[in-house]
Amino acid sequence: MGTQDNEQTATTGRRTLLGAAVLGAGGVLGLSGQAAAAGGGHGGGGHGGGLKSLPRPTIIGHRGASGYRPEHTLGSYQLALDLGADIVEAGDLVPTRDGHLVCRHEPEIGGTTDVASHPEFAGRRKTKSLDGVPTTGWFTEDFTLAELKTLRATERIPANRPHNTLYDGRWEIPTFEEVLAWQDEQTRKKGRQVWIYPELKHPTYFREQGLGLEERVAKVLRRHGKDREDSPVILQSFEPTSIRRMDRLVGNPLVVLLSGADTRPWDFETTGDPRTTADLITPAGLREIASYAQGIGPTLDLLIPKDAAGRLTSPTTLVRDAHKAGLLLHPYTMRNENPFLPAEFRKGTDPDAYGDVFGAYRVYFATGIDGVFTDNPDTGLLARQDLVNR
Repeated sequence: MGTQDNEQTATTGRRTLLGAAVLGAGGVLGLSGQAAAAGGGHGGGGHGGGLKSLPRPTIIGHRGASGYRPEHTLGSYQLALDLGADIVEAGDLVPTRDGHLVCRHEPEIGGTTDVASHPEFAGRRKTKSLDGVPTTGWFTEDFTLAELKTLRATERIPANRPHNTLYDGRWEIPTFEEVLAWQDEQTRKKGRQVWIYPELKHPTYFREQGLGLEERVAKVLRRHGKDREDSPVILQSFEPTSIRRMDRLVGNPLVVLLSGADTRPWDFETTGDPRTTADLITPAGLREIASYAQGIGPTLDLLIPKDAAGRLTSPTTLVRDAHKAGLLLHPYTMRNENPFLPAEFRKGTDPDAYGDVFGAYRVYFATGIDGVFTDNPDTGLLARQDLVNR
């Protein structure tokens, strides 16, 4: 596509979805009854409710509502919640030089903030090895919190989401403490428990710099009384040893994130553990994960691989095997735009245009997953409504 008419159609479709979500906050997305039929209701959540209080499949706002606002900003988190997300992934946690926890997708912030336009920080630009990958830019661990607060967030993928650049510069980098305060405030305002799903980013990388994440995260959660089994905070990481460490420090629900089948978690690389993700998703590997975690967050390709043309093939046995081990599955990431969808659900070639994302949801929901991360929570909620009303 790419013509003006097609661009207008994509924009109209996006507005229709947003309008349906906002207008349906008390009806279309007020899914307590329908969600209960799918496996749970909103209930009270939080203390006394725990994971079982959440609807199934659970719709998780990936970095907030990052399809509509720059990711990991209070604006993105708030929109995800207002659109009806069951959980907000509020916080990819990385540390500052003075030990505070802030929310950024990566420690390198050149692609998600306006740091490059600050001449006073030009000398902070450097190249580091981030999990074995040479990475050039500006890194949170080289800034104090006060310095980071002078920056403003920007859209990470403007080629796919030029509409999000409207909000560049509007929000600062939030701290984990601010997110927890926001969670409490919104819980009071919404009259229901708000859930968050922070990720510990690159824990081995930061531990080697004397900035261990796990102890810092646990300390903050304990201070806020959110370190228990029924606390409305799910913790996740791509490094299994980090989740094992968190299991010893807090009682929160824990999730191991899983990348491609032939990849190795970075903590395995550094310790010489030869196992790959393919080993972790065997029945034996899943039973081991279940000894210290409550769920896994696999890439969607681990559920249904794609062929060379990018089309879906046959589902794997991962959902069945994980459930047999007692694990929840919250795969990532559903996005509305063409480049992020399986080839058979794309409509044209415009990188900002929406494809048949509802068709893709139907296929992934049919595998029996317990929830999904999505950049577009309103779309995910409508897809769940379709599932419940079938």
